[in-house]
Amino acid sequence: MSRPATIAEVVANDLCIACGLCESVTGGRVSMVITDNGSLRPSSTDSFTPAEHAMLTDVCPGIVAEARVEPSWSDRPVDPVWGAHQSMVMAWAGDPDVRFRAATGGVLTALGMFLVESGQVAHVVHVGADPDAPMRNRAVSSATAESVLDNTGSRYGPVAALSAFHEALERGQPFAVIAKPCDLGAVHRLSRSDPRVNQLCIARLAMVCGGSSRLTKSQALLEEFGVDEADLQTFRYRGYGNPGPTVVESTNGERFEKTYLELWEDETSWQIETRCKICPDALGEAADIAAADAWPGGAPTGEDDGFNAIVVRSEAGESLLRQAVDAGAIVLGEALGPRQFDLLQPHQVRKKEALLSRYSGMADAGATPITTIGLRVDELGSRLSAEQAADQRAGTRQRFAQFERD
Repeated sequence: MSRPATIAEVVANDLCIACGLCESVTGGRVSMVITDNGSLRPSSTDSFTPAEHAMLTDVCPGIVAEARVEPSWSDRPVDPVWGAHQSMVMAWAGDPDVRFRAATGGVLTALGMFLVESGQVAHVVHVGADPDAPMRNRAVSSATAESVLDNTGSRYGPVAALSAFHEALERGQPFAVIAKPCDLGAVHRLSRSDPRVNQLCIARLAMVCGGSSRLTKSQALLEEFGVDEADLQTFRYRGYGNPGPTVVESTNGERFEKTYLELWEDETSWQIETRCKICPDALGEAADIAAADAWPGGAPTGEDDGFNAIVVRSEAGESLLRQAVDAGAIVLGEALGPRQFDLLQPHQVRKKEALLSRYSGMADAGATPITTIGLRVDELGSRLSAEQAADQRAGTRQRFAQFERD
């Protein structure tokens, strides 16, 4: 089948991941709004100009995902699972406070702070809690290291990270992006048509992503604690330790906590976006550096000091890491290999191997699979047995059959 021709089809098939480029490209004329099921979606899918629509359908993560491979990277190792990489290594923030407050080991926060402090970027495009609605998220542009740190920590709910990306381009100043892999995939695709992207977006930093939850996940937690969103003062998913507790605080002084495993161990309660279940690049193959949790077996057994396993994918990423280490912003641990990474992120390996079958199930249900470029989906899919492939195909067909299409 051909690629979806419209953004409307992406939304109808529940493949929108709310990157925010619909809002960015239109200057806010098409905004990202929360739906009844807790997802962010464009407020309209038929209000784009022909030029806007052509640009969006070329970059939309619900349509296409492409590994970023520059000509100078031709001799880089390409692992079937983890893709092209310069190096793999354990790392953490050099500042103990950054390491403690940030999710995992604080590498992405520390790199963002270093880029601003060293004057290499004028600001960092990333996300943080909405101060007026702490359970919800917003895109942030941080021009100081303090602002980067104030917006540290994973935010598992929906956020349009790229909603002001074109504003950043129009400022004409160098900047960095910290975002999900799918967001950075859209940035990479945009660079093909807008030369300002490669000129100005000089550092692309990704977290290895387990999926983006709908807002309903957070709402269910508030209901469990008996806290009204209007009375909410703090909603922190993790951090202040690794992984750190999920913390809810109300304006009347009540405080509630759950451990990371209490919140996430039951996968049936995750309520993640449909697009995440068939994501061809959760590993940041369009990033300069991708940072992952580093728990053997893929889940924490308790609290630790905070460690990231990072994949350095580009010469720019390698240069940034060396500078940050020399400045004391990052501390490096042991070098890693791809099979060691597999042991830290086994769920990512399983999903990558299942994609080919899941895409067949999508097609069976009348949904167009995401077009993948350089992501080795066919090679990895051949690892499944016939029985495993059939199970994945059937489950995905059932999932996508529920969506109404014209």
